Amino acid sequence: MEIRRITRAGAVEAAGHLFDDPPQPGATGRFLADDRHHLLIAYVDGAPAGMATGVEMTHPDKGTEMFLYELGVDEPFRGRGVGRALVSALADLARERDCYGMWSITEEGNAAALATYARAGAVAEEGQVALTWTFDGA
Repeated sequence: MEIRRITRAGAVEAAGHLFDDPPQPGATGRFLADDRHHLLIAYVDGAPAGMATGVEMTHPDKGTEMFLYELGVDEPFRGRGVGRALVSALADLARERDCYGMWSITEEGNAAALATYARAGAVAEEGQVALTWTFDGA
């Protein structure tokens, strides 16, 4: 397995099946243009097998942390350590970028994600609640 940090839209398009929906050219361009946004793709025998996205977030009194935005592993490659390797690679990148930590959020019933994150060293925060806003037309 090889994990690459992606900086070209063509690589995103070639791995489009790893995302929830087909990548949008405009959003892809904006994401890749920001050096605080990170896309890692795992390749197995040259085929895109999984991806992880991370976004550096900075706050005046806390410093910078990495938000693990999304993790996806293609069905034939699940259960083979691809997800754990991607999460670990993003954590390594976060350390290189001087982030003080990394965090993510997932559904409490997502056993695969919770197991993957735990194997990569994450610990669940008790008492946390996720809140979302959805805007029309976005």
